[in-house]
Amino acid sequence: MKMVEIVMPTNLHIKPTLTFNPSASISTWHLRKKPRGTKTRKLGAVFASISTSSHDTIGEELWPRSELCGNNKEKRASKKRVFFLDVNPLCYAGSTPSLHSFAHWISLFFSQVSLTDPVIAVLDGEGGSEHRRLLLPSYKAHRRKFSRKSSAPQKYPSERSHVVTDILTKCNVPVVKIEGHEADDVVATLAGQVLQNRHKVVIASPDKDFKQLISEDVQIVLPIAELNRWSFYTLKHYISQYNCDPCSDLSLRCIMGDEVDGVPGIQNVVPGFGRKTALKLLKKHGSLQNLLDAAAVRTVGKQYAQDALTKHADYLRRNYEILALRRDVDVQLKEEWLVERDRCNDLIILSNFFKLLEQSKRPTYRRGSHSKIDQAPIGKL
Repeated sequence: MKMVEIVMPTNLHIKPTLTFNPSASISTWHLRKKPRGTKTRKLGAVFASISTSSHDTIGEELWPRSELCGNNKEKRASKKRVFFLDVNPLCYAGSTPSLHSFAHWISLFFSQVSLTDPVIAVLDGEGGSEHRRLLLPSYKAHRRKFSRKSSAPQKYPSERSHVVTDILTKCNVPVVKIEGHEADDVVATLAGQVLQNRHKVVIASPDKDFKQLISEDVQIVLPIAELNRWSFYTLKHYISQYNCDPCSDLSLRCIMGDEVDGVPGIQNVVPGFGRKTALKLLKKHGSLQNLLDAAAVRTVGKQYAQDALTKHADYLRRNYEILALRRDVDVQLKEEWLVERDRCNDLIILSNFFKLLEQSKRPTYRRGSHSKIDQAPIGKL
C-alpha cells in the first residue's frame, strides 16, 4: 500500500518578535551566480524579446510592507489563480543541497509572486522514479551517481525535508508527498483537477517537463538565478521561443531526447534525424502517435526519416512513456487548498528561518562541497 503524506497548515497567527531587514539578514551572492547545468540560461533573451505586463517580471524588493497580511488587495482576474510549488529544485544551489536557496526563493515567491493566492507545495515521493527507471535504467542516472558521491550524512535528505515541510505549513501552505510518484506527476494530476474547477494554474518550477502542460490557463513561473527573481513563462513566451504549439512539446522531446534526464534521442541511432526534421513532421501530423501511425501505412518524409520512424517506433514510444507526465496519480484536490492563503505568518516564520541560517557558521562554497549549515542537524524552528 502506497503512503500518501499530506501536511496541512495550522492557520495560526504568530505575533512577530523581531524586525526583518532583508538587506542584512543573509548573504545571497552565491545564489546569483550562474549555476552549473541551469535549465534557464537561454530564457533571458526570450523574456526580453516579448513585451510583458507589469506582473510578468518580478522586481527586487523583498518585503513590500503594504502587501503584508493582505492589506493591499489587488484586482483579480475573473479566474482565480492556483499556484503549485515544485519544492525539490528550490532546495539546491546548482547541484549542491542548500536550505539557503530554499529560503531565498520562497521569500521572493510569497512576497512578490503568489501573494494571497492559494499555493499547494509538492515534494517527490520515495521511489518516485522507479517505474521510469525500469523502462530506462539511464533515467536520471547522473542524479543517483551524485547522491552516492555526496559527502552529506545519510540523515540529511530526511532532515531537510522535515524542515522544508515545517516552514511551508507554518506559512499556511499544504504539502503533498506521495510514495512512488515524482512531484511532476502529482502536480500534473492536481493541475487537471484545478482546471476542472475553472481556475487558472501557475506552476512554480525551473523544470522544463512542465512545458508540456502550457496553455491559455496554465502558466509557469521560473526562478531565474541570473536575474535573482521569478519570471512568468506563458503560452506567448513558448511560441516565441520554439515557434511551435506546446501540444507538440512532448512529442518533440520524445524524438530529440532529454540529455539532462538521461533519455537518448533518435539521433543516437539515426544521426541525420535532427530537430528541423522533427519539427517539420510534427507540424504536419500534430503528435508523435499520429506521426508513427502515418509512417506505418505510408511514406511521411525522406527515406532516412521514414526508415527511422518505422524501425525505431518502439524506441520513441518508450521515450513517450518516460517523458509524459502522468495525470492519473491517486490524489484528490481538497476544497480547503483553494481558499485565499493567509500570509500573516510569512514575515516572522521566514525571518526566524533566515536568522537560524545566519546563526550557524557562514558556509564556504566550493565546487562539489556542501555548506555546513545544510549538513548540520536543524533544531525546532
